[in-house]
Amino acid sequence: MARTVADQLVEQLRNAGVRRIYGIVGDSLNPVVDAVRRTGGSAKGGIDWIHVRHEEAAAFAAAADAQLTGELAVCAGSCGPGNLHLINGLYDAHRSGARVLAIASHIPSTEIGSGYFQETHPDRLFNECSLYTELVSTAAQAPRVMRSAMQAAITQGGVAVVTLPGDIAELAAIGPTPALALPATPAVVPPESEVRRLADAINAAGKVAIFAGQGVAGAHDEVVALAEKIGAPIGHSLRGKEHIQYDNPFDVGMTGLLGYGAAHAGIHDADLLILLGTDFPYSQFLPNDVRTAQVDIDPSKLGRRTKVELPLQGDVGATLRALTPLVETKTDRGYLRKWLKKHDELMTKVVGAYTKDVEKTTPIHPEYVASILDQVADDDAVFTTDTGMSNVWTARYINPTGKRRFIASMLHGSMANALPHAIGAQFADRQRQVISVSGDGGLSMLLGELLTISMYKLPVKVVVFNNSTLGMVKAEMLVDGLQDFGVDVPMVDYAALAGSLGIHTQRVEHPRDIRQALESAFTVDGPALVDVVTDPRALSIPPTLTGEQLKGFALAMSKVVLSGGVGEAVQMARSNLRNIPRP
Repeated sequence: MARTVADQLVEQLRNAGVRRIYGIVGDSLNPVVDAVRRTGGSAKGGIDWIHVRHEEAAAFAAAADAQLTGELAVCAGSCGPGNLHLINGLYDAHRSGARVLAIASHIPSTEIGSGYFQETHPDRLFNECSLYTELVSTAAQAPRVMRSAMQAAITQGGVAVVTLPGDIAELAAIGPTPALALPATPAVVPPESEVRRLADAINAAGKVAIFAGQGVAGAHDEVVALAEKIGAPIGHSLRGKEHIQYDNPFDVGMTGLLGYGAAHAGIHDADLLILLGTDFPYSQFLPNDVRTAQVDIDPSKLGRRTKVELPLQGDVGATLRALTPLVETKTDRGYLRKWLKKHDELMTKVVGAYTKDVEKTTPIHPEYVASILDQVADDDAVFTTDTGMSNVWTARYINPTGKRRFIASMLHGSMANALPHAIGAQFADRQRQVISVSGDGGLSMLLGELLTISMYKLPVKVVVFNNSTLGMVKAEMLVDGLQDFGVDVPMVDYAALAGSLGIHTQRVEHPRDIRQALESAFTVDGPALVDVVTDPRALSIPPTLTGEQLKGFALAMSKVVLSGGVGEAVQMARSNLRNIPRP
């Protein structure tokens, strides 16, 4: 059989170390799928085709695969609706910096522009969620486009899309297969004068705070060493949590919509705030009257969230290794002790309130479930988390260890990401414990992916926080003074649904059964699902409440009462009063 463009494409993927393609077969994509088949699968050194139930899940799975391994991951969709379904997962992958290549197959090249069946223009549609997108028009062009796409995704960190008409994929390949040219990643350090300027600012400030984001990955020890020397409390964003919270005696929690602890108040009380590797999007949670320095490898992020007087372009680790010897040791630890003490009080009295003395409380407090999950999960577990209240409970109660990984739709904020993310994470490492922390809303949206973990006998453990409501949306409505509407759904027995697919399941309605259910699920050699019925009235309370938010909540509650829901209002108050921050 003659070597085709599709064969050449698959050869390029194999040369790049790709072992899996996530997608759904179909028409214009069939030449590529058949080329994958002929490689014999990963057992013979080839590529596995991973059959998901929705292309959106394919893109999420590839995103998690790439984030966990740091390598190129691939998803694919057939022409028209097939590749259109990829787009939401690709947005998430691109904003997360995941190295993902998407193969968008296309209608016959001779029919493009004629209004043909299923005609779309993927080379245009994916522009906003990719750093490279191109249409293959000839066999000679194909390998060069593939090389450019893979090189862009790997070296720049993001999504690349190749649009390939089915008839072009079947043509005889032309020319040699070009190799990738992947350089070692350089360490970027700001000019010495800029490092000295930041050191002088630190030495002159009485109270210095650090706020760390995802960019501190690999620089944990450098950040902690600087904080030790200058007596700085360290707050973090959600994306920074896994990289800086563990083994950190200066941790004061997280700020933002999902925040907890003393981070918010602590950074507002500083004379100098140092932002490290963070593009934290919520400027309302950052101080506007504190002198601010920012270190980031990407100069486009400097100063775009808050006013920055000291911008430095550089890797956090390399920059701090140059900076720390230049700063003077601060002997006055009053500022640091103040916020560490406040953080401990808040964690005990507020965040910890929902996890104590609730062993007999029903409906189950979701915070209590998360706290038990934290205790029984492996030290190197991978947690994938749905957007919404599940993300809140994970952020506040699941602790990083330096070996655990946390994957969520933290920048795109998509529903239904947890289970498909878990699929990609588990395929990347079948021996590692992967836990999908799923809300019932997110799980129901891509429910078909339970079929995927069942078919492949993937040992993904799905923990469902089943409260029969879109809890985050309910909270948003209430703080805006709106009576919640359209957020509640009938109770569903997800254990029964998953059990019908041959998945080990247990439904939990009493807190005394949580630990046993989780431990039992984690010992299963294969997929398992624990369906926990939780309190639908438990809402996320931000680390700081404005008068307008409280006013909105009170107004919404009055509307609930006036519409005959006095019992609902009372129960919601009881469920959340202990979580309101106190001075």
